[in-house]
Amino acid sequence: MPERNIEFGKYGARGIKGHEAVARQLDALAGYIATPVTARRGLLARLHYLTRSDHARQAARAAGLTVTDRTLRAWLAGTRAPSRKNLERIEQAYRTVRRENVARYLTARLNKEGRGTRVEIHPINQSQVGRPRQRVVEFRTMNVRRWDRIVAAWAAGDDQELDDAWVDQVVDLGSQWGQYEYVTNVGFAA
Repeated sequence: MPERNIEFGKYGARGIKGHEAVARQLDALAGYIATPVTARRGLLARLHYLTRSDHARQAARAAGLTVTDRTLRAWLAGTRAPSRKNLERIEQAYRTVRRENVARYLTARLNKEGRGTRVEIHPINQSQVGRPRQRVVEFRTMNVRRWDRIVAAWAAGDDQELDDAWVDQVVDLGSQWGQYEYVTNVGFAA
């Protein structure tokens, strides 16, 4: 695409891709367990979430938590502790299952029966860019009405699809949409 940045940050601009900021905000809305998985309380909370029903156990196995039921019972009882690698698997499986569980709810909340959600786009940080190379990029707001592709890509963990879905929405900014490929933050609420 002609508006895509090829050498972002060459002159000192700082920011992140817009779709990464959207994913960060969706993660915040998902309401993950705050206690880290390395703490006993956080581990138990995640294990209870992943094993509370047959459906949850199947989703956890599909997400990569492939340990025996005996091992899960030992972890829950506290007789054995998971290795560092298994802690990472538990955290990854928990986040994947949580995303899948809240995706439908978030899509409905963000679409608001076709009214959409107001999104604030904070431009890149140009404080380190020399004065002659700075450009005027203002704070923008827009109303996003179609969140289905964005939330589905976020729930699946597909960065490329999330980027494409987000760019399809940002194009509504008109001829300046390429200035918002990289941003400081993207804010919205559900």
